[in-house]
Amino acid sequence: MSFRIATAMFAAMLVAGCASSSKVMLGQARAPVDPAQVQVYRTAPAGAQEIAQLESKSAVGFGTQGQTDAAVARLKREAAALGANGIVLIGVGSSGSPVGMSVGAGSYGRHSGGGLSMGIPTTQKQAAGVAIYVPPGTAVDPALVVPEPAPKN
Repeated sequence: MSFRIATAMFAAMLVAGCASSSKVMLGQARAPVDPAQVQVYRTAPAGAQEIAQLESKSAVGFGTQGQTDAAVARLKREAAALGANGIVLIGVGSSGSPVGMSVGAGSYGRHSGGGLSMGIPTTQKQAAGVAIYVPPGTAVDPALVVPEPAPKN
C-alpha cells in the first residue's frame, strides 16, 4: 500500500471525529436570533422558558481550551437557531477519540511486503446545556451569568 493511500485513510479517520451536536425539544421553538445575543447562565433566571436540551462536541484535537470554547460556541449557535436568548450550561467534559491506522503485510511467492501502524490519542470536548428564552425585562442576578472567555490576542 502506498504512502498516499495510507495518508488518505488516516485523513478519513480524522474526519470521522468531526464536531457534532444534538437536541431534544422541551418546548416551543421561537424565531432565530443572533448567536451573539445568547447569554450563558449557571442556573436559569426566574421566569425563563425551556426550549431544548442541547449537546455538542468539538472537532478532534489535543484537548485545548479552544476546543472547549468551540463546543460552547456550538451550543450558543444551536440555541440561537431555536430562538433561545440564553443557555444554562450543564457541563463541559472530554472524551477520548483514539485515532489509529494499521496497514497489513503479506507475501506472494518470493515477494513480501511490510506494514505501517500508528496511533494518535486525541480528545473531543463536549458541552451540554438547556436552551432557554428569558423574557425582556426579567431581572437577572449577575451571579447566574457565566463570564465570556477573554478575547485572544
